[in-house]
Amino acid sequence: MTAQLQLIPGAIADLFAQVSRSGKITLADRYGLMAALLEESMSEEERASIDRLLHACCRGRMKVVDEISTIL
Repeated sequence: MTAQLQLIPGAIADLFAQVSRSGKITLADRYGLMAALLEESMSEEERASIDRLLHACCRGRMKVVDEISTIL
């Protein structure tokens, strides 16, 4: 029996907005992205948002941090 992974509706949009606003991608954010990529029913809009985040990371437009969260 394998565990089903389901994301909260709107989680990718919220993640995209939070990372864009803070300029940092945290450990929790990276795990969220990994979970999203394993989701089979991801929409094209969600996939495009993830692509934009990865592109921004590769371009150095955001910092990859080892913090759990940017929320204090």
